[in-house]
Amino acid sequence: MSVATIVSAPLTSSNIRSLSIISSSSFSPINSFKCSSFVVKLTTTTLLRNPNFRFSASAMSVAAQENLSQTAFLDRRETGVLHFVKYHGLGNDFIMVNNLDSIEPKVTPEQAVKLCDRNFGIGADGVIFAMPGYNGTDYTMRIFNSDGSEPEMCGNGVRCFAKFISDLNSLHGKQSFTVHTGAGLIVPEIQDDGKVKVDMGEPVLKASDVPTKIAPNKDESVVKAKIEVDGVNWNVTCVSMGNPHCVTFGTQDDDNLVVDELNLAEVGPKFEHHALFPARTNTEFVQVFSRSHLKMRVWERGAGATLACGTGACAVVVAAILEGRSERKCRVDLPGGPLEIEWREENSHVYMTGPAEVVFYGSVEL
Repeated sequence: MSVATIVSAPLTSSNIRSLSIISSSSFSPINSFKCSSFVVKLTTTTLLRNPNFRFSASAMSVAAQENLSQTAFLDRRETGVLHFVKYHGLGNDFIMVNNLDSIEPKVTPEQAVKLCDRNFGIGADGVIFAMPGYNGTDYTMRIFNSDGSEPEMCGNGVRCFAKFISDLNSLHGKQSFTVHTGAGLIVPEIQDDGKVKVDMGEPVLKASDVPTKIAPNKDESVVKAKIEVDGVNWNVTCVSMGNPHCVTFGTQDDDNLVVDELNLAEVGPKFEHHALFPARTNTEFVQVFSRSHLKMRVWERGAGATLACGTGACAVVVAAILEGRSERKCRVDLPGGPLEIEWREENSHVYMTGPAEVVFYGSVEL
């Protein structure tokens, strides 16, 4: 994959700089370059892997950058070139693609894997496509994970999607959209403070619909049931937020998990690929600080360990309530920062509130 990228920091920076990655027969011996709010580093190893990259930097005024709007940038048509904007929600990062002119993704799953590679690509947890609406919705959202698989939905991704749509249309203030996803209708609402509140709908608790093969132990649901993973008996509650989640607060021997002590890279894949989860599963490991304050780490299906998972945070609060561990409104701490989650009793809908921010704009040859 050949990269030809213009990278710029968010427009809120007092001095916006852009970094161009240009294919060339020679390169400048640049070790690092400070680019507003982030630093791009070029190591000797990177240069040896691909010596045909030359980095050049040029300053650009805020006014000049504002004249090149996101819409104008993404509307440029160049054969074999993908224009994108990278966003993140608490460090869960996505390559956002304006796909509003087609119902077919502009990137294949195989290309998504290469784009998401953090060493040889742009680097991201997934590629998200903003597509035309379906069955009366304003928009459709599809996503390819970093392994090329396609999940039903992504909570942090839908917040980034909402900000992306708002930025594309130069909208300001409180805005809401209806979004068709593989998990059904999702309604994100941009708040006055810039955060995004999302009506995630009702959680699915019926075991066969999550899906899980664990035998139901509370009506048709799986709540604090035993599952053996690599010789250890864990207590788990299974929830679907349009995608499957397995939530655990600890083992049968120790029901008070300390998540920072967990070897996530070792245990996470064993949950994800467990035979009791026919569609694989996202897994959340949770520590309880109080009835309104939880902490979690997540192993995401198709992405591995990530800094945040919005649907996972929603599933965690639902599971905590079902197990009698929390109130209906909680702060959930993730490695990338906190989310506010509420499971309302009156309509059984789960609401998630959190940030979504632009990282940079770029172009890449496919």
